Amino acid sequence: MRTTLVRRLHPTRDVCHGLLGVGLGLLLAAVPAAAHHAFSAEFDATKPVQLRGTITRMEWINPHSWIHLDVPQEDGTVQSWMIEAGPAGVLVRRGWSKDSVAPGTEVLVEGYQARDGSNRANGRDVTLPDGSRLFAGSPGRGAAPEDIDRED
Repeated sequence: MRTTLVRRLHPTRDVCHGLLGVGLGLLLAAVPAAAHHAFSAEFDATKPVQLRGTITRMEWINPHSWIHLDVPQEDGTVQSWMIEAGPAGVLVRRGWSKDSVAPGTEVLVEGYQARDGSNRANGRDVTLPDGSRLFAGSPGRGAAPEDIDRED
């Protein structure tokens, strides 16, 4: 005796499974986009900072690179800051190199402090010991406003 498998069509179930698959795909595609934030969501354009300190570490990662900076205070203590910069590839195209921001390099960082008041900032310009300046800002939509005062 021969058994024949017959699949019965269940239009409602098939449509539900299809919609569930599409919805799950859209949700998974949105996760990386949510990880990249707009400037104003995390940083405050009304809180400019100028930080003179020594680079302790540079993280060349995407979507944002991070400069870790030790900033000496007048009372002799040292504050550790994290400075958000643009993507690694963009920084390299702007003239950044591992040698220009090596640990131990003293720099002046101009940027905007985090909204929560923590020792984090979005970097705009980094001035190197020889006086040259590197633009650290993130490009594109959601970056620091272009009309904020910037001396060139």
